[in-house]
Amino acid sequence: MEVAILSDTHVPSRADRLPDWVADRVREADHTIHAGDFDSPAAYETVADLAAEEFTAVAGNMDPPSLDLPTVATVEVSGTTFVVTHGTAATEAEYEETIAEAISDELTGPGIAVAGHTHAVVDDDIEGIRFLNPGSATGADPANVATMMAVEILEGDVTVEVYVEDERVEEFDEYPE
Repeated sequence: MEVAILSDTHVPSRADRLPDWVADRVREADHTIHAGDFDSPAAYETVADLAAEEFTAVAGNMDPPSLDLPTVATVEVSGTTFVVTHGTAATEAEYEETIAEAISDELTGPGIAVAGHTHAVVDDDIEGIRFLNPGSATGADPANVATMMAVEILEGDVTVEVYVEDERVEEFDEYPE
C-alpha cells in the first residue's frame, strides 16, 4: 500500500500548476493525503481527481472557505492511522503545539501525524509520534523546489520516501535549501 503525501500546492497564487511528476505519483498511489493550502477550488479538484476516491484533505490558511474542508482529519490506511492538519502557526513552538494538540485529540494509539504550512520537509518526532511534513508539492515560496513524500505500508512496517523534483532523496542533508 502506498500513500502519497503532499501539501502547500498554492495554485494559482504561487505556482501555475501541479508538476507532472507529482500528478503521476498521486495517480499511482493507493491513497493520497494533502495537508492543506490548495489555494483554489481548481487546485483541490485537480488533486481530488488524480487521487480518485482514496483521498484525505484538510484546510490550510490559504484555502477558500468554499472548499469546506476540515481543519483536522484522521484516516486509517492499511492498519496505520494518519492524523492530518495544516499546522498554521506564527512560530515553530506554536506550530509544534498545534500539531501535538491535533494528535492528542485524534490519536488514541500509534500513528503518524502529517502537517504542512512551513514548506519545509520534515520526518521527525513530536511527543513520541512520527511527524511528517512533505514540504511544497509545487516548490511554492518560501520553498525553492517541489517536494512530496510517499509512505509504503507493508505488513505493518512503514517506510517513508522523500521526493525532490522527482528524485528520491536518501539523506536529509541532501535536501536543497
